[in-house]
Amino acid sequence: MKNLPRKVRSKKLSSKVDLTAMVSVSFLLIIFFMVVGELSKPKTLALGLPDRDRGCGGEPSIGCYRGERFYTVLLGDNNKLITYAGLLENPIGKPKETNYSKNGFRTDLRSINKKILEYSAAIGKSNRGVVVFIKPSQKSNYGNLVDILDEMRLANIEAYAIVDDFTPEESKLLASK
Repeated sequence: MKNLPRKVRSKKLSSKVDLTAMVSVSFLLIIFFMVVGELSKPKTLALGLPDRDRGCGGEPSIGCYRGERFYTVLLGDNNKLITYAGLLENPIGKPKETNYSKNGFRTDLRSINKKILEYSAAIGKSNRGVVVFIKPSQKSNYGNLVDILDEMRLANIEAYAIVDDFTPEESKLLASK
């Protein structure tokens, strides 16, 4: 018998796939989407206004604010800074012009916040400090607004808002002094 040529059979390679890299990429994607989801949640500021069920008197009323907790800061040109407590129609004290120094605006802000915290504690509403409305005019500069925001942080003011709506009385007040 003759040696017949044998058919050469090819070796079968294993069909295993290494998924180590795929698992790593999957975990990275999961972490990425978790972080993006957490960072994209809207951040809100709790604005503590008077209770809706207790009006100015004792009767229920909506939108009846006397403004005991309000403090308004008007920013003008040439580093002009005018402040008043309460509402302009019935302010608590006269509106006054102050400056950006440590003994100026910061001292005023801390004293008014202390008074309001004491008043809130006296009526049984603790930790309800001042609500500051910052109103920059068209002529004020960005640096002054940043300075005021720094003062809010330094004075530990939790509730403040930047408002661009000037009343005619506030415009007159800013132009007169």
